[in-house]
Amino acid sequence: MKPQAEGVKLSEPTVLKNQKCPMCMKDTLTVYEYQTEVPHFGTAYLFSVECSNCGFKLSDVEFENSLNPVKWTFIVENEDDLKPLVVKSSQALVKLGNIMKMEPGIGSDGFITTVEGLILRGKEILQQLYESEEDKDEKKKIWDLIKKLNKVLWGNAKLKIVIEDPYGNSAIVSEKAKKEALKVKKK
Repeated sequence: MKPQAEGVKLSEPTVLKNQKCPMCMKDTLTVYEYQTEVPHFGTAYLFSVECSNCGFKLSDVEFENSLNPVKWTFIVENEDDLKPLVVKSSQALVKLGNIMKMEPGIGSDGFITTVEGLILRGKEILQQLYESEEDKDEKKKIWDLIKKLNKVLWGNAKLKIVIEDPYGNSAIVSEKAKKEALKVKKK
């Protein structure tokens, strides 16, 4: 399963078959590891796992060099701002303005895409919520959020994107992106 990473050149994968799936505990998990170079950040590894028995899937991104907790802020103002590369690890929190949050956790994937791809992922999540929602008022609220993202994609609205990664494995590759240290609460 080759991950979708438009504009990113990936190495041929290292493949480990017949691994134990953490969900169904059968030896039906296949692990794929790809390597790529991310401008200004160095070598990144993309991991993808897929179980042929239960359908479990997960992907993540890690940089070769350990990094500090980071917060990225980027304002989409026009169509050119849809092109920069985005690296998002499974541990990262993504905020698409006041429209939505993509929380880290067990169901969160890591990926490499563009700003446009990130917005399209958000739109896809909202569309799934819209289709499953039964309450008419909630459905209208979700539809209004989808329309806001469409306006951004068409270059008719601005959007502030924030990515917070406590492990530093996320990035927005653009001179316009603002990088700052993320303050991590100690347990």
